Amino acid sequence: MFGFYPLKSKFATEPAELHRKQVHLQVLDQHLDTSDATGRLLFHMLGAIAQFETELRAERQMDGIQKAKEQGVRFGRTRLLNTKQIGELRQRRQQRVLIKTLMHDYHLSKASVYRYLNDSCAS
Repeated sequence: MFGFYPLKSKFATEPAELHRKQVHLQVLDQHLDTSDATGRLLFHMLGAIAQFETELRAERQMDGIQKAKEQGVRFGRTRLLNTKQIGELRQRRQQRVLIKTLMHDYHLSKASVYRYLNDSCAS
């Protein structure tokens, strides 16, 4: 099977560059030779088909994600702290407990501590 990179990659811009430098691609088991018009046409058609398939796959993926969201599926990692723990974390921070201490006590990264402190949906 002849494989292509998606046309958004550097490989997509190379056919014109290769042609400008008079470099030809020969794929022996596919009988593809870009030194003639037929080979260049086939090469570009295969590239267009590869791009089309990539875009279709992306559309189907987005459709699937949208349907999952409509059905209430939540994406991402599950929360490490429950609502009670988040409340405790916020209360301790209001009491001027250091972020470093909160990180150690709740086994969280600094970013996660701040995320729990700033996330209004978490309470």
